[in-house]
Amino acid sequence: MTTHLTGTREAWIAARLDLLADEKDLTRRSDELALRRQQLPWVRVEKDYRFDAEEGGVSLADLFKGRSQLLIYHFMFGPDYTAGCPSCSSIADGFNGITVHLENHDVAFSAVSRAPIAKLQAYKARMQWSFPWASSFGSDFNGDFGVWFTEEQQQQGGIAYNFRREAPMPPSPAGSTVQEWQLRGSEAPVAQLAAMAGTDVGTYTRDRPGVSAFVLDDGVIYHTYSSYARGVESIWGMYQWLDRAPKGRNEQGIWWRRHDEYGRA
Repeated sequence: MTTHLTGTREAWIAARLDLLADEKDLTRRSDELALRRQQLPWVRVEKDYRFDAEEGGVSLADLFKGRSQLLIYHFMFGPDYTAGCPSCSSIADGFNGITVHLENHDVAFSAVSRAPIAKLQAYKARMQWSFPWASSFGSDFNGDFGVWFTEEQQQQGGIAYNFRREAPMPPSPAGSTVQEWQLRGSEAPVAQLAAMAGTDVGTYTRDRPGVSAFVLDDGVIYHTYSSYARGVESIWGMYQWLDRAPKGRNEQGIWWRRHDEYGRA
Protein backbone atom coordinates (compact mmCIF):
# COMPACT_ATOMS: atom_id res chain seq x y z
CA MET A 1 0.00 0.00 0.00
CA THR A 2 1.28 3.46 -0.86
CA THR A 3 2.56 5.70 1.93
CA HIS A 4 2.01 8.84 -0.16
CA LEU A 5 -0.90 11.17 0.52
CA THR A 6 -4.01 10.15 -1.43
CA GLY A 7 -7.31 11.92 -1.89
CA THR A 8 -10.33 12.60 -4.06
CA ARG A 9 -10.25 14.28 -7.45
CA GLU A 10 -11.76 17.37 -5.80
CA ALA A 11 -8.96 17.48 -3.23
CA TRP A 12 -6.39 17.08 -6.01
CA ILE A 13 -7.92 19.99 -7.99
CA ALA A 14 -7.84 22.25 -4.94
CA ALA A 15 -4.21 21.40 -4.21
CA ARG A 16 -3.30 21.73 -7.88
CA LEU A 17 -4.84 25.20 -8.14
CA ASP A 18 -2.89 26.28 -5.06
CA LEU A 19 0.31 25.02 -6.65
CA LEU A 20 -0.62 26.65 -9.97
CA ALA A 21 -0.62 30.07 -8.34
CA ASP A 22 2.98 29.54 -7.23
CA GLU A 23 3.97 28.13 -10.63
CA LYS A 24 2.56 31.22 -12.34
CA ASP A 25 4.47 33.42 -9.92
CA LEU A 26 7.67 31.51 -10.74
CA THR A 27 7.01 31.94 -14.46
CA ARG A 28 6.59 35.69 -14.07
CA ARG A 29 9.77 35.84 -12.00
CA SER A 30 11.59 33.85 -14.69
CA ASP A 31 10.41 36.35 -17.31
CA GLU A 32 11.79 39.17 -15.17
CA LEU A 33 15.15 37.44 -14.87
CA ALA A 34 15.29 36.87 -18.64
CA LEU A 35 14.77 40.60 -19.17
CA ARG A 36 17.54 41.39 -16.68
CA ARG A 37 19.89 39.08 -18.59
CA GLN A 38 19.14 41.06 -21.75
CA GLN A 39 19.82 44.32 -19.92
CA LEU A 40 23.34 43.37 -18.83
CA PRO A 41 26.03 45.64 -20.31
CA TRP A 42 27.80 44.27 -23.36
CA VAL A 43 31.57 43.74 -23.16
CA ARG A 44 33.55 44.09 -26.36
CA VAL A 45 35.56 40.98 -27.29
CA GLU A 46 39.05 42.22 -28.07
CA LYS A 47 40.85 38.96 -28.87
CA ASP A 48 40.74 37.23 -32.24
CA TYR A 49 39.81 33.76 -31.00
CA ARG A 50 40.42 30.90 -33.42
CA PHE A 51 38.74 27.50 -33.50
CA ASP A 52 38.87 24.28 -35.49
CA ALA A 53 35.49 23.25 -36.89
CA GLU A 54 34.26 20.70 -39.41
CA GLU A 55 34.82 23.22 -42.19
CA GLY A 56 38.37 24.03 -41.00
CA GLY A 57 39.86 26.93 -39.07
CA VAL A 58 37.29 29.56 -38.09
CA SER A 59 37.05 32.71 -36.01
CA LEU A 60 34.53 33.58 -33.31
CA ALA A 61 32.79 35.77 -35.90
CA ASP A 62 32.52 32.76 -38.23
CA LEU A 63 30.61 30.83 -35.57
CA PHE A 64 27.76 33.36 -35.98
CA LYS A 65 27.19 32.00 -39.52
CA GLY A 66 25.53 35.20 -40.66
CA ARG A 67 23.36 35.63 -37.54
CA SER A 68 23.54 38.52 -35.10
CA GLN A 69 23.51 36.33 -31.97
CA LEU A 70 25.54 33.33 -30.86
CA LEU A 71 24.96 30.87 -28.03
CA ILE A 72 27.81 28.61 -26.93
CA TYR A 73 27.66 25.57 -24.69
CA HIS A 74 31.01 25.01 -22.98
CA PHE A 75 31.17 21.22 -23.20
CA MET A 76 33.58 19.49 -20.81
CA PHE A 77 35.87 17.54 -23.11
CA GLY A 78 39.54 18.19 -22.40
CA PRO A 79 42.38 17.01 -24.63
CA ASP A 80 43.23 14.24 -22.14
CA TYR A 81 39.66 12.89 -21.84
CA THR A 82 38.91 9.66 -23.68
CA ALA A 83 35.22 10.62 -23.98
CA GLY A 84 33.06 13.66 -23.32
CA CYS A 85 31.78 14.38 -19.82
CA PRO A 86 28.70 12.17 -19.26
CA SER A 87 26.75 15.03 -17.70
CA CYS A 88 27.50 17.35 -20.62
CA SER A 89 26.59 14.46 -22.92
CA SER A 90 23.18 14.19 -21.27
CA ILE A 91 22.68 17.93 -21.64
CA ALA A 92 23.72 17.72 -25.29
CA ASP A 93 21.09 15.04 -25.92
CA GLY A 94 18.57 17.66 -24.84
CA PHE A 95 19.77 20.44 -27.12
CA ASN A 96 20.70 18.31 -30.12
CA GLY A 97 18.34 19.18 -32.94
CA ILE A 98 17.47 22.71 -31.80
CA THR A 99 20.02 24.43 -34.04
CA VAL A 100 17.67 24.70 -37.01
CA HIS A 101 15.08 26.46 -34.87
CA LEU A 102 17.59 28.91 -33.40
CA GLU A 103 19.13 29.67 -36.78
CA ASN A 104 15.71 30.58 -38.11
CA HIS A 105 15.38 33.06 -35.28
CA ASP A 106 18.69 34.88 -35.92
CA VAL A 107 20.61 32.84 -33.30
CA ALA A 108 23.61 30.64 -34.08
CA PHE A 109 24.59 27.82 -31.75
CA SER A 110 27.78 25.86 -31.18
CA ALA A 111 29.30 23.65 -28.54
CA VAL A 112 32.96 24.41 -27.81
CA SER A 113 35.51 22.11 -26.15
CA ARG A 114 39.27 22.02 -25.75
CA ALA A 115 39.75 18.53 -27.19
CA PRO A 116 41.17 18.42 -30.74
CA ILE A 117 38.56 18.50 -33.49
CA ALA A 118 39.22 14.89 -34.58
CA LYS A 119 38.38 13.65 -31.10
CA LEU A 120 35.21 15.78 -31.01
CA GLN A 121 34.09 14.56 -34.42
CA ALA A 122 34.60 10.92 -33.49
CA TYR A 123 32.58 11.32 -30.29
CA LYS A 124 29.89 13.30 -32.11
CA ALA A 125 29.55 10.47 -34.62
CA ARG A 126 29.31 7.93 -31.80
CA MET A 127 26.56 9.95 -30.11
CA GLN A 128 24.79 10.62 -33.45
CA TRP A 129 24.55 14.34 -32.77
CA SER A 130 24.04 17.02 -35.42
CA PHE A 131 24.80 20.31 -33.61
CA PRO A 132 27.92 22.33 -34.58
CA TRP A 133 30.92 21.61 -32.35
CA ALA A 134 34.18 23.56 -32.47
CA SER A 135 37.54 22.88 -30.86
CA SER A 136 39.27 25.65 -28.94
CA PHE A 137 42.45 23.56 -28.62
CA GLY A 138 45.43 25.88 -28.13
CA SER A 139 43.18 28.94 -27.68
CA ASP A 140 42.68 31.23 -24.67
CA PHE A 141 38.92 31.05 -25.18
CA ASN A 142 38.01 28.57 -22.43
CA GLY A 143 40.30 30.20 -19.90
CA ASP A 144 39.09 33.71 -20.70
CA PHE A 145 35.44 32.69 -20.30
CA GLY A 146 35.91 30.86 -17.03
CA VAL A 147 35.60 27.21 -18.04
CA TRP A 148 39.21 26.02 -17.98
CA PHE A 149 41.95 26.40 -15.39
CA THR A 150 45.58 25.39 -15.11
CA GLU A 151 46.95 22.79 -12.72
CA GLU A 152 48.80 25.60 -10.94
CA GLN A 153 45.57 27.53 -10.41
CA GLN A 154 43.94 24.37 -9.14
CA GLN A 155 46.65 23.61 -6.61
CA GLN A 156 47.14 27.18 -5.39
CA GLY A 157 43.51 28.22 -5.04
CA GLY A 158 43.51 30.32 -8.19
CA ILE A 159 40.29 28.95 -9.65
CA ALA A 160 37.43 31.44 -9.79
CA TYR A 161 34.51 29.46 -11.22
CA ASN A 162 30.90 30.59 -11.21
CA PHE A 163 32.12 33.97 -9.92
CA ARG A 164 33.51 32.43 -6.72
CA ARG A 165 37.05 31.58 -5.65
CA GLU A 166 37.69 27.91 -4.89
CA ALA A 167 39.97 26.53 -2.21
CA PRO A 168 43.12 24.69 -3.36
CA MET A 169 42.50 21.12 -4.44
CA PRO A 170 43.78 18.56 -1.93
CA PRO A 171 46.57 16.39 -3.35
CA SER A 172 45.76 12.88 -4.58
CA PRO A 173 42.15 12.53 -3.38
CA ALA A 174 40.87 8.99 -2.85
CA GLY A 175 39.48 7.56 -6.05
CA SER A 176 41.31 10.19 -8.07
CA THR A 177 42.32 7.82 -10.83
CA VAL A 178 40.26 5.70 -13.16
CA GLN A 179 41.79 2.51 -11.76
CA GLU A 180 41.11 3.47 -8.13
CA TRP A 181 37.47 4.26 -8.81
CA GLN A 182 36.94 1.04 -10.74
CA LEU A 183 38.45 -0.96 -7.89
CA ARG A 184 36.59 0.81 -5.10
CA GLY A 185 33.36 1.34 -7.02
CA SER A 186 31.71 3.74 -4.57
CA GLU A 187 33.66 6.98 -4.66
CA ALA A 188 32.32 10.51 -4.68
CA PRO A 189 30.36 11.53 -7.80
CA VAL A 190 33.18 13.64 -9.24
CA ALA A 191 35.53 10.64 -9.18
CA GLN A 192 32.93 8.52 -10.93
CA LEU A 193 32.39 11.18 -13.60
CA ALA A 194 36.14 11.56 -14.08
CA ALA A 195 36.47 7.81 -14.54
CA MET A 196 33.62 7.83 -17.06
CA ALA A 197 35.55 10.49 -19.01
CA GLY A 198 38.66 8.31 -18.86
CA THR A 199 40.75 10.62 -16.72
CA ASP A 200 41.60 11.55 -13.12
CA VAL A 201 39.75 14.00 -10.88
CA GLY A 202 42.34 16.76 -11.19
CA THR A 203 42.40 16.70 -14.99
CA TYR A 204 38.64 16.28 -15.23
CA THR A 205 37.81 19.25 -13.00
CA ARG A 206 40.15 21.69 -14.72
CA ASP A 207 37.50 21.86 -17.46
CA ARG A 208 34.06 23.14 -16.44
CA PRO A 209 30.60 23.47 -18.01
CA GLY A 210 28.88 26.70 -18.89
CA VAL A 211 26.79 28.70 -21.34
CA SER A 212 27.89 31.96 -22.97
CA ALA A 213 26.09 34.40 -25.25
CA PHE A 214 27.50 36.86 -27.76
CA VAL A 215 26.12 39.48 -30.12
CA LEU A 216 27.53 40.82 -33.39
CA ASP A 217 26.60 44.49 -33.69
CA ASP A 218 27.91 46.72 -36.50
CA GLY A 219 30.83 44.36 -37.07
CA VAL A 220 31.84 44.23 -33.40
CA ILE A 221 31.46 41.13 -31.19
CA TYR A 222 30.29 41.63 -27.60
CA HIS A 223 30.05 39.13 -24.77
CA THR A 224 26.60 39.51 -23.21
CA TYR A 225 26.06 36.67 -20.73
CA SER A 226 27.59 33.58 -19.13
CA SER A 227 26.25 31.05 -16.64
CA TYR A 228 27.94 28.15 -14.89
CA ALA A 229 27.44 25.22 -12.49
CA ARG A 230 23.76 24.91 -11.52
CA GLY A 231 23.08 27.95 -13.69
CA VAL A 232 23.29 25.50 -16.61
CA GLU A 233 20.71 23.18 -15.07
CA SER A 234 17.75 24.92 -16.70
CA ILE A 235 18.93 23.70 -20.12
CA TRP A 236 19.44 20.12 -18.85
CA GLY A 237 16.19 18.85 -20.30
CA MET A 238 16.25 15.56 -18.40
CA TYR A 239 15.84 17.37 -15.09
CA GLN A 240 13.01 19.55 -16.32
CA TRP A 241 11.04 16.37 -17.00
CA LEU A 242 12.07 14.63 -13.77
CA ASP A 243 10.90 17.65 -11.77
CA ARG A 244 7.42 16.87 -13.09
CA ALA A 245 7.57 13.11 -12.50
CA PRO A 246 5.75 11.62 -9.48
CA LYS A 247 8.97 10.79 -7.62
CA GLY A 248 10.94 13.82 -8.79
CA ARG A 249 14.68 13.45 -9.22
CA ASN A 250 14.86 10.56 -6.77
CA GLU A 251 18.64 10.43 -7.03
CA GLN A 252 21.37 8.54 -5.27
CA GLY A 253 24.73 9.30 -6.82
CA ILE A 254 25.49 9.31 -10.53
CA TRP A 255 22.73 7.24 -12.09
CA TRP A 256 22.82 8.59 -15.65
CA ARG A 257 24.97 7.25 -18.49
CA ARG A 258 25.67 8.24 -22.06
CA HIS A 259 22.63 7.26 -24.07
CA ASP A 260 24.46 4.35 -25.74
CA GLU A 261 25.65 2.91 -22.42
CA TYR A 262 22.39 1.99 -20.73
CA GLY A 263 21.91 -1.74 -20.39
CA ARG A 264 25.59 -2.52 -20.49
CA ALA A 265 26.97 -4.85 -17.83
